[in-house]
This record gives sequence, C-alpha cells and structure tokens, in this order.
Amino acid sequence: MRRLRLVGIVFGFSAFLLFFIAGLGQAQDTIKIGFFAPITGPAAADGMSAKHAVELGLKEVNDAGGIKGKKVELITYDDRLNPQEAVAIANKLLERDKVVGVVSGSYSGPTRVTAPIFQKAGMPMVAGYAVHPDVTWDPTQKKPNDFIFRNGYLGEVEGAAAAEFAVKNLKAKKISIISMDNDFGRAISAGFAARAEKLGSAILTKQMYKFPGEKDFRPFLTRIKEGNPDLIFAAGYYNEGASIVRQAKELGITAQILGEEGFDSPKFLEIAGPAAEGVIIATNLDRDDPRPVVQNFLSNYRKAYNEDADMVGASSYDAFMILVNAIAKVGTDPKAIQKALLETKDYNGLTGMISRFIQGEVVKPVQIQVVKGGKFRRLAVIDNPEVITPPTKQ
Repeated sequence: MRRLRLVGIVFGFSAFLLFFIAGLGQAQDTIKIGFFAPITGPAAADGMSAKHAVELGLKEVNDAGGIKGKKVELITYDDRLNPQEAVAIANKLLERDKVVGVVSGSYSGPTRVTAPIFQKAGMPMVAGYAVHPDVTWDPTQKKPNDFIFRNGYLGEVEGAAAAEFAVKNLKAKKISIISMDNDFGRAISAGFAARAEKLGSAILTKQMYKFPGEKDFRPFLTRIKEGNPDLIFAAGYYNEGASIVRQAKELGITAQILGEEGFDSPKFLEIAGPAAEGVIIATNLDRDDPRPVVQNFLSNYRKAYNEDADMVGASSYDAFMILVNAIAKVGTDPKAIQKALLETKDYNGLTGMISRFIQGEVVKPVQIQVVKGGKFRRLAVIDNPEVITPPTKQ
C-alpha cells in the first residue's frame, strides 16, 4: 500500500512538473504589453476609443505573425480616470502580469502618477496623449523619467502651436482664454498664452472652470463677449467643448473659437451639432493625410467599430506601435527597449512623421483641423522647429 501511495505521489508530482513546464513554454510564446485607459467613468468615450484603436493595432501585429513569431498579448485595465486606481494597475502590471512594456491610453492624471512607478521599476511606458510635463519629468529628482516616452504633444508645445496659428495665420490680436481647471487645461492654456504674448498678441482674459461638473459656461462667455476678442482659445474635453461652442453661439458671440485635441472626438461633433461648424482645433491627427498608414487606419477603424476614429485612438495606436517597433528590433529586455525608443528616428507614425524623442518628448508637426461639413478637415500644419521642439530640462 505504501509503495502504491509513493508511486501515486511521484506520478502526481511528475504530472504537475510537466504541466508547469508546458505552461511556462506557452507563456514564453507570448509577449505581454500592459495597457490602461478610462474605459468607464466620465471619460469613457475617450477610453473606449483608445482601447479600440490599440486592439486594432494588436490584431494587425498578430495577423502579421506577431513579433518574431510570438503573439502579443494585451493586458488591459480600466483606470476610470482615477489616479489611485491607476497606481494599483501599475503595480499589478509589474508584479502580477510581468509585462515587458506599457502603453497609457489615459489622461494626464492617471498617467503622471504611474510614470514614477514604471520609472523606478525600469519599465518602458509610451503615453498616447497625456500632456502634463511630469509624465516624462520627475520634479522631485529634477531629472527625466528616461523610461517614459510621450507620443502626444507636451501641453506647452500643443498650446504654443495653437497660438502660432492664431497669431500668424488668423491674425488674432486680442484673445480670451477659457480652460478647464485640471492638468490638461492648465498645461495647454499656459503654452498658448506664453506663445501668443511672445508674438505680440494681448490676452484679454484668462478664466478656468471646474472639471468635472461645469455645464453652464454663459457667465464665462458673457465676460469674454464684453471684451470683444478676435479669438477665443478654449481648452477642454469634448463635452465641455461642445457646451462652450453651443452657448457661445446662443449668446451671439462671433469671435473665432480655437480649441485643441480635447475637442477631437465624434462626440464633440454630435453634441455641438451645427455650432461646431467652423471651429478650429490643434490636434494630433490629420484625416486628410494621404499616407496609407493614415487612410488604412481610418477605414479599418470605421469598418470595425462603425464610427470615425479620433485623436485619442490614433495617438494610442501610435504609442502601441512605437513600443512594438522597439521590441521587434531588440527583444523583450526592458533596458534594450528603452534604448531602442531613445534611438527612434524618422518613424512613420499614424499621427505624423516622428523625427526623434528628446528627453522622452516627441518631435513632430502639430495638425490644425477645421470642422467643415460636419467633419474634421485639414486646415494647416505647424512645423516651425521653434514651436514643435520640446524644451530640454536640466
């Protein structure tokens, strides 16, 4: 009886060992990439857009054979636009999921709190569109987060590009600013104001509204109307942007409204309706770019999800593909991936030709789009090196 029991134990252990080895081999056949976005909550439309676009990229990569024969596995989490939730996600991706790199499809709040966690762990992260400077910079150590990269624009760069167009192309001399009181609004409006004033325009008023929660923009707009500006620069997300342009029209404001990437959503066009016509935005996606990478993405996204793609999705797609491109070159060692990202040159991105990264910040032109016939259409491209080259920090 003892001998039979011993044989059973040995057989059971052997089976477990074989199962474990087989599982280990299977795990090594996939390359895990982490991803987080606000899939539910107040920014769910943007979160789903980011998720859909990255899943489209994932399918393209795996349908083409993966990375050197290995399938890519996307480990997806919903941060609900909650920084505390994002911190927990970062730790799960590192400790439990054992990813080789991470893509942020989220806003500045969740992205900037996860950046130091990934930096400390030596884990590469590419942010799709978060604009806050502290994503790629550690303000406590006063040095770059050199494992963190941003495919979208630094807030001050995007804001400065919008101002460049406002002053040089639209000849705006008197400008009013209305922006949301969060990382996104503060960063972009500060960049806009600094560049506009440097170019000689006057900023008549700077007003900030609370987020989330603000719905009535009439008091802000009434004050703006009293100053009779040539142009209104509005920084907000699609819901707030739509309310601003609708209420401005109701108040009889005729000044040109210039927005930014937060307006870049089918939801903005849907909610704003006819009031969106003629609104101009600085953004990351040119729908009229003839390159196949752009037109194929736009066509495939509409076919897959029955709606038009937006900047959030395109930027997140690029972030994923940039990371995949680095892994394809050097393998899955995080330090090697970081080096490959640092050495990225002339990358043919969906959201523009990336010439290089400087301290994790992308260098590429800023797109200016206008709402025409209920669609975002190309108006201009800002490629002035003085504007689009992010400042280096010491």
